[in-house]
Amino acid sequence: MASLRVRQILLEVLAFDQPDRTAHGATVWTRLCASAVSAVPITGAGVALMTARGHGGTLASTDGPAAVLEDLQQTLGEGPCLNAFHERRPVLLPDLTEETARWPGFVPGALAAGVAAVFAFPLQIGAIRLGVLDLYRDTPGPLEALQLKEALDYAAAASSILLDLQHATSPGDLHPDLVDAADDHREIHQATGIVTVQASVGLDEALLLLRARAYADGRPLRELAADVVAHRVTFHPEDEHDE
Repeated sequence: MASLRVRQILLEVLAFDQPDRTAHGATVWTRLCASAVSAVPITGAGVALMTARGHGGTLASTDGPAAVLEDLQQTLGEGPCLNAFHERRPVLLPDLTEETARWPGFVPGALAAGVAAVFAFPLQIGAIRLGVLDLYRDTPGPLEALQLKEALDYAAAASSILLDLQHATSPGDLHPDLVDAADDHREIHQATGIVTVQASVGLDEALLLLRARAYADGRPLRELAADVVAHRVTFHPEDEHDE
């Protein structure tokens, strides 16, 4: 059973007094991120779906740096949210400058975006793993005990919302609040398949090629994937000689 604080968070972000789930242009995920920022001493927040293969798409983020944080992890296939998801435990990084060796691609990009500390919480209920709640600060420093408890309650609320959304949806379908993020993920998989044919490589290497190209071009992986699917960008071997 959810704690009193988790129930309070759910009542706030589900906005039962608003008839439209996107009232005032805000989805449940943008409301949850905004609420977390107001309740925990952090600068920004993001919520992402996760899959066994990695970042499954961003559901919402509060601002530019939070969006950069999610894009970097999806593009590079590394970062605290992936570790939190696969290790099934929070990853608490009060000083990101100390983590360069651990994530050589993610950390410089996050620091350049103004992120100094990251706290990633897996969204899970029992054996069911769903996603990750990322919180960040623009100054280094740990979460104190009560602040950490509050962050964990927001993660529990997000887990409950994700599970309830899917329970309310027909088998094989996704709830509308999850479709956009899942579509990004599907497009990346589609682009990966195209690259396997164009570059004559396996799926894992094709994904690495996509990520390397996106990182080199300074673009989110999902944007590059859309260009590959639309045939605006190709990975034929002869393309490398033309550049």
